[in-house]
Amino acid sequence: MPTNRSNDLEWRDEPGPMAIALQVEDLPKEVLGEGIRPEVEERKTAFSFFGHFGLGNFGNESTLQAILCEVRRRRPDAGLSCICTGPAATATTHNIATLPASRVVVRAWKPRNRVMRVLRSAFIGIPSELYRWIEGLRILNRADALIIPGTGLITDAYGLGGWGPYTLFKWSLSAKMRGCKLLFVSVGAGPIYSRTGRWLAKSALALADFRSYRDNETKEYLSSIGAAVAGDKVYPDLAFSLAGQVRPRSAAPRGRRPVVGLGLMLYHRDLSGDSGPQSTYASYLEQLAVFVKWLLAKDYNIRLLIGELSDDPVVAEFKAILKDRLPAYDDDRIIHEPIRSVEDLLTQLNETDAVVATRFHNALLALVLNKPVISISFHQKCTSLMQDMGLQAYCQDIKQLSAEKLIEQFCQIEKNSIRLRNMIKEQVAARQMALDEQYGQIFKQILPS
Repeated sequence: MPTNRSNDLEWRDEPGPMAIALQVEDLPKEVLGEGIRPEVEERKTAFSFFGHFGLGNFGNESTLQAILCEVRRRRPDAGLSCICTGPAATATTHNIATLPASRVVVRAWKPRNRVMRVLRSAFIGIPSELYRWIEGLRILNRADALIIPGTGLITDAYGLGGWGPYTLFKWSLSAKMRGCKLLFVSVGAGPIYSRTGRWLAKSALALADFRSYRDNETKEYLSSIGAAVAGDKVYPDLAFSLAGQVRPRSAAPRGRRPVVGLGLMLYHRDLSGDSGPQSTYASYLEQLAVFVKWLLAKDYNIRLLIGELSDDPVVAEFKAILKDRLPAYDDDRIIHEPIRSVEDLLTQLNETDAVVATRFHNALLALVLNKPVISISFHQKCTSLMQDMGLQAYCQDIKQLSAEKLIEQFCQIEKNSIRLRNMIKEQVAARQMALDEQYGQIFKQILPS
């Protein structure tokens, strides 16, 4: 494969750098709800967004960035705000007023005594949650719509609260109580383990004025748990529209060796629905180490990538494995540079010739940049993405990951590079057109001027 000669990206919209999320108590008033109302009052319309943003998941951030760019293009006079899990970083990154999805009213106190736990719930927990409901109703008082943009938000893999189904239901119901339009736009779902989680998710969806899903599997999954999805549509993941928002810049080549991007991920058993032994993660790293050894022998350089800040420890662990497994470990050929924002991730993806990715949006954004991809699937969404793109031959289940098969798949990428790039380009363009159709429907029928 030819060496990639472009190593930077120019953004048409220029958000600030990713900030570190702060405690809610430390947030300035202009970042919290008090900062939303002045902007809303002087604007023609007001849209609020809801999701798991601002805590360093670059897939989620790319989704929010994509829809914000589109809304700002179509409704430049609209007031925008975001209800999210990391309000400080979201405000800085996207230049938007923010509010915590679940404000900390009283600092955590978890007594061991059962009686004290009951008393705490009665005198602190319930009043605090009532305050949050009242605050939510106040914040949404002037909003015209609450939009849930993409991401795999509909899951209880990390609990019901936080950014789980309860908080989603709470804000969805608050929006409808305030007369806001409620839109779920290209969302993903699953797994939802608990009966309560399923009820909350279905109830939130039932309140919506518009629902679409990022793949057929999401729609089928929600139907299987009893959600009424028959009339809903499937549209691509919102991050596909980033293809129209970034422009690669030409730059001097790094050298004669081509570069393979290797996306590492901290393995989440609950999100993957993995009830098997704990060995999946260790085997995953071992198989990747074998694959890297083969790539180095074939004269490729390796660029280590992450898709979330929580993946940083995996990179350190993997580099330690490589040093232990490779007798002539060469730091210069294992490229590792910090990734702290969507811009960083896109820039580093752009410096590769092919990508082997674990995180969903690492694979998707590489495809957006027209890179051949092998996906290591930890969730059905990864498999669905590759199938929908016509790349199912370049996908492996993380629980059965084989270095031998990775080598075989990579050899096929080498052989079919030009054909794959042409196909990927056409597929990405088709998804941009589909997203444009969805935005047209939303802003002409659901949210007319």
